[in-house]
Amino acid sequence: MEEARQIVNSIKSGNIKPVYFLMGEEPYYIDKIADFIADNVLQEEERGFNQIVMYGRDTTVDEIVSNAKRYPMMAERQVVIVKEAQDLSRTIEQFTAYAESPQPTTTLVMCYKYKKIDKRKKLYKAVAKSGVIFESKRLYENKVAEWIQITLKTRNYSISPKGAQMLVEFLGNDLGKIENELQKLQLIVPEGTQITPELIEENIGISKDFNNFELRKAVGMKDTLKAHRIINYFAQNPKDNPLVVTISLLFSYFSQLLQYHGLSDKSKGNVARQLKINPYFVSDYSTGARNYPMKKVSGVISLLHETDVKSKGVGTVNTSHGDLLKELLVKIMH
Repeated sequence: MEEARQIVNSIKSGNIKPVYFLMGEEPYYIDKIADFIADNVLQEEERGFNQIVMYGRDTTVDEIVSNAKRYPMMAERQVVIVKEAQDLSRTIEQFTAYAESPQPTTTLVMCYKYKKIDKRKKLYKAVAKSGVIFESKRLYENKVAEWIQITLKTRNYSISPKGAQMLVEFLGNDLGKIENELQKLQLIVPEGTQITPELIEENIGISKDFNNFELRKAVGMKDTLKAHRIINYFAQNPKDNPLVVTISLLFSYFSQLLQYHGLSDKSKGNVARQLKINPYFVSDYSTGARNYPMKKVSGVISLLHETDVKSKGVGTVNTSHGDLLKELLVKIMH
């Protein structure tokens, strides 16, 4: 996220604010900024006396302010980091008075995950005036593959489009989990390497042949044999391949097919823009559109809704998710 990069660059240039209020649904960037401040604002020998880490569930606003107001020892500044500050949500407005007049020799970092403070209230306005407010937003899943590619590029790695998609479909949009898996791969393969589906399968355990990406592709191509092989694998490994995820991804694919049918300009670039997909995958949608006319696509979307309801136990008795998926596949492809 560009805003997070700007904050880091500003700190590197020496423009260090007295208050950083890091909030929002995506904890990844909150942790990254807080860790950067912890590792870079003070010299290593200064941290023992001048760097404090507190936890919202174990403290109060008054205790945080008391620590923030003390003077550094044998250093120009001190750093106070409050992790899990969202646990103070009921009393967080009490922090307003300090934010209006913060200690200039303290860098106070509030890690307020999964929540936001109200922009209309005094606290938000006070922090915005004296320090930095950063809202870390969840990436939409259609943006995560691009994030993976950009992240790896900054580290002198690359990844195939299929490899990026495998990670997204297996890990969702949890950037922390994705980062952990990327770090594992970086420990194993040298810089300059392209991360392939084979490397992901070997080192992370995501099957390159039996996953939702390959199922979606097989369904789009009406490759019945391959699709049935994949769902049989899913039925044998239900914990690693939950039905709700498969239905969600198939729903997304057929919704995009419906959108594809409605496009007057079906050029590769326009399809990629309108469907918000990597141009590499446009051919999957043109193939799918040939195999599934608009009327059929609408019917498939209804089938997916029906199967989703059945998977929750409505209208069916003791039917396994594997059997529901097999039934769904037959109805879609025939």
